[in-house]
Amino acid sequence: MIIYLIGNQAFEAAFWVFVAAGISDGVDGFIAKRFGYTTALGAYLDPVADKALLVSIFVSLGLQDLIPNWLVILVVSRDVLIVGAVLISWLIGFVVTMRPLMVSKINTTAQIAYAAAVLAVLGFQFESTFGAALVLAAYLTGLTTVISGASYLVDWVRDVSAWETDTTTTTEPQDRKETPSDHR
Repeated sequence: MIIYLIGNQAFEAAFWVFVAAGISDGVDGFIAKRFGYTTALGAYLDPVADKALLVSIFVSLGLQDLIPNWLVILVVSRDVLIVGAVLISWLIGFVVTMRPLMVSKINTTAQIAYAAAVLAVLGFQFESTFGAALVLAAYLTGLTTVISGASYLVDWVRDVSAWETDTTTTTEPQDRKETPSDHR
């Protein structure tokens, strides 16, 4: 729905739908954790759905030249990098432990805040007031996106290297030793 609204330049409505989606996601997460309704599937699907929403918003805004294309490329590339690493891990038999990094949480917050700010500025016609702030926010969001992607890549390479070392010394893949990053 948000993509449809952005495509039809109904930015104020898109902003409010985005806010409602964020609130419902937060309430859903709180209820799941508070009452023990968490599942392994939900632990994977919830962040995937969140990222799909964010990437869709960034792409939609980028296609209309409402945000910098370089930022859209960074956001999409980071997520493709992470999904690619998971797929490669699956293909080689390495079990990926999903663990969000603090820099990733900061990045997600920056991306959400930037998307909400762009929709608000467009929807409430604050371009002249907040245009310069959006430029700065774009650079900060880009920076956190690059740092987050690089951090995941470094962790993944380290973990796969440790796993490969373990599998060359044992014949049982399930004997994988824990790495320091398993305890974050």
